[in-house]
Amino acid sequence: MSEFSEALLSWYRAHRRVLPWREDPSPYHVLLSEFMLQQTRVDTAIPYYERFLAVYPTIQDLAKAKEEDVLRLWQGLGYYSRAKNLHKAAIKISESLHGITPSEIDTLRTLPGVGPYMSHAVASIVFNQPVVAVDGNLLRVYSRLACDDGVFEPAGTRRCESYYLERIDEPSAFNQALMDLGELVCLPSGAPLCDQCPFRSFCLAHKRGKETDYPPKKKAPSVKNVTITMVLAFDLTGAVAVRRRKENGLLASMDEFPNVEGEANEKDLLNLFPGLTNISFLGTTAHRFSHLLWDIRVYQAQGVVEGARHVPVEELKTRCSLPTAFLKTLRLLKK
Repeated sequence: MSEFSEALLSWYRAHRRVLPWREDPSPYHVLLSEFMLQQTRVDTAIPYYERFLAVYPTIQDLAKAKEEDVLRLWQGLGYYSRAKNLHKAAIKISESLHGITPSEIDTLRTLPGVGPYMSHAVASIVFNQPVVAVDGNLLRVYSRLACDDGVFEPAGTRRCESYYLERIDEPSAFNQALMDLGELVCLPSGAPLCDQCPFRSFCLAHKRGKETDYPPKKKAPSVKNVTITMVLAFDLTGAVAVRRRKENGLLASMDEFPNVEGEANEKDLLNLFPGLTNISFLGTTAHRFSHLLWDIRVYQAQGVVEGARHVPVEELKTRCSLPTAFLKTLRLLKK
């Protein structure tokens, strides 16, 4: 075992995070966790992970589920395409791969939503294959170890992978140890905790006193502001109108309250939704996506909306797959 790996794995045995998918790292558990951890922090993902396993304890159970039920269970976690791809992957494994999650990188890559990182993560963590699952944590640690300021370029990512491959031992623990090191010690914000790092003697940035210079800061993506006008339309029983979004694009196939992009007034809404009466303005709210900010103008009305179904308010979370962007508008009703 290399000195590098020995230092890392010794640190990991003493400081590893206790995570539910680590304690029982079956292929399904790791695959489920990796889908959830895309764009989501560990502490946020854990309750959803446990909830999913309570409802769908096996990948065959998930494969048999209706997509709308999967989306409803995912509600609040965001990036709903992950839930759809997870469901499709479960169906493919159950129906085309005899219920067996593949161990080969190329076959894993054929699963919906599984790219280079996730295929390497599953292959290494579950099947202990000598591959490197390069994520943001591994890139940051490598950038400081090697003083590589081009780490976010394709060639830099390849250098990162090669660096670790030359030093890898016990692949499952090795990859997870690097992930933990990036989360707990080689921090993304502020000064890294170098006095706690097993790589002090290997790290060029530490030797040069330039830990915070690496990796170089990425330019924040621009955020587009979009105004959305939304209607909470109630029928005579007090149930609210809900309809299904398109099958592609943002929040695809999710439920929504009737809405239109842009700023609309009462007269506009009467023309757009001719079945409504007593339209009144409730207030405004906002919802931030990674690249988009919705400024939401919310109206209340009575009547029905063509193509929508009406659901009692107290049943919205159990019968609908409404994203947080829509659910939060209900708070305006209490004012």
